[in-house]
Amino acid sequence: MAELPDVNLARQITRESHVDALPARPDAKKSYSDGFSDEKAGHDDEKGPVSHNRETDHEEEMEHYIVGDPFPVDPNAPIEEHQLTIRALVVGCALGAVVGASNIYLGLKTGFTFGPQLFGAIFGFAIIKPLSRFFTNNSVLPHWLWGGEFGPKENVCVQTAATSAGGLGILFVSGIPAMYRLGLLSFNPADDIGKLFALTIAVAYFGVAFVIPLRKYFVIHQRLVFPTPSATAFTIRSLHSGKAGAIAARKKSLCLLITLLTALAYKVATGYAPGVLFDWHIGWTLYRLGWTSIIALENYGWYLEFTPAFFGAGMLSGLNASWSFLGGSILAWGIIAPALIATGKAVAVDISDEFPLKSMQAMKFKTFDDYLYAPSPRYWLLWPGVLIMLVFSFVELGMSSGSLIRAAGGLRTTIRNRVERYRNRNDPNAVYIDEDDNDPCPPEDRVPNYAWIGAIALSMLLSLTLISTQFNMNVGEVILANILGFIFSFIGVQSAGDTDINPISTVAKASQLIFGGVAKGQGLGQVDGMRLNLVGGIVAGGAAAQSTDMTGDLKTGHLIGAKPKVQFVAQLVGSTVASFLTVGLFVLFTKASPCILYPPEDG
Repeated sequence: MAELPDVNLARQITRESHVDALPARPDAKKSYSDGFSDEKAGHDDEKGPVSHNRETDHEEEMEHYIVGDPFPVDPNAPIEEHQLTIRALVVGCALGAVVGASNIYLGLKTGFTFGPQLFGAIFGFAIIKPLSRFFTNNSVLPHWLWGGEFGPKENVCVQTAATSAGGLGILFVSGIPAMYRLGLLSFNPADDIGKLFALTIAVAYFGVAFVIPLRKYFVIHQRLVFPTPSATAFTIRSLHSGKAGAIAARKKSLCLLITLLTALAYKVATGYAPGVLFDWHIGWTLYRLGWTSIIALENYGWYLEFTPAFFGAGMLSGLNASWSFLGGSILAWGIIAPALIATGKAVAVDISDEFPLKSMQAMKFKTFDDYLYAPSPRYWLLWPGVLIMLVFSFVELGMSSGSLIRAAGGLRTTIRNRVERYRNRNDPNAVYIDEDDNDPCPPEDRVPNYAWIGAIALSMLLSLTLISTQFNMNVGEVILANILGFIFSFIGVQSAGDTDINPISTVAKASQLIFGGVAKGQGLGQVDGMRLNLVGGIVAGGAAAQSTDMTGDLKTGHLIGAKPKVQFVAQLVGSTVASFLTVGLFVLFTKASPCILYPPEDG
């Protein structure tokens, strides 16, 4: 399973917002508190008033464009006294909940999920901006609760909370459903609330805890692009750029609202006329008209289904992935499956006494011999499909090993510097390996070392307690899963920063291979070995995926000039919401559609 990036949308927004949000020039004074400020800003000179000087300085900063630096300060932007407000957290978590629900549904249906960054930024602006203008002038509520004028830095808090609140759905579309299909959990997910909470909490907090050192290396030192988080920053910048931003925000919000209502109306209409609006069974129609042999088209699943979710997935994933899906479908169900039936390597199941309708989708069989000698085409195709994914994953892992080694070396230097600085904190003549602190964020706005180190220790303790008691894993196995999550997060962040793809499938499969070896070395039985394999993969892969998403949020905050400590709090709050929300949604969806976990025997 993988999280598809908003590649096309990111490129489009970046082009549209390029003029509005160019980073600053190198000779500007860097500050996260005030953005990039020129020493002359705010003073009159002989040539004109203050506004003219600010506009001129702003244009000069745009001419000295440097990719990766925080955006230049907008002279017309309101002063944001409070970046962390209750309204930002509530709205962000609510928007993340919407995306989380859709991700679980879409993930269970297609295997893919999508990030809520842009959704949170646009709808957060559309919801809070009009209300902030009213309550700022008429409210007696304290600013820490309601806030003042809604600005771009507070919008970063909104989209950060949205990302963390809606980002754990990937756990419930791959590893956890697999555990149910293998009989490793109770038949009813509602009976496993404690175990499901244990998995999500262990993944959520540990994944957030170690993003701060990742920010220092990948965002500040390596200056990776992070296409979707950068596009989110450009979007936030353009939304808050005066009247033009307000007009753009209304257009974007109206477009999203119209799309939502259109998809809703279409879904309701398909319930009344499914054969006209939803499913076009061309093979069945031609069979009923007299072309009897064309029924094979229906049996192999070649019919059209107009699903809005798939339309959106195709728009966001781009042509490369879409062509790959189409090519794989033609190869599997147009060539290999008919060949398997023709040669007797696979069999079809009759599903109608009146018509020659057959099912090729069965995944469960009555006897063990049926799995070997009479499988369905779908079951047969499962193995080469998995092999292709495994080979690709480990080749990608091998090709990324260089960046992993470089990242580990850079992080080792950073940690050694911090230790040396602490030891020699009273020695003004001490010399360090790397004296250049090029982080534009003032020290008082950064996450203190004790905060993220303490968060790592507490999340590790929480993970050890929950996983070892709920899944009978020993302490060493849980620690190994967390260490693998930390190591593989380097691959995830490097990949997301360069290509905008979060390779959770690669990470999960690599960790499963390691835990498979651990299970074999301990001589575990089949059930215990499968449980260790899947739980270890979920913890390691989920933590790496969570840290990758959170590092992308810190990239957005870096460009806008938001405080990392505010984002850290928003990430913790959003992760708390996600830990409970995703479990409840999964139980709800599986109760409404039990076939998600237990498909019928004929598929």
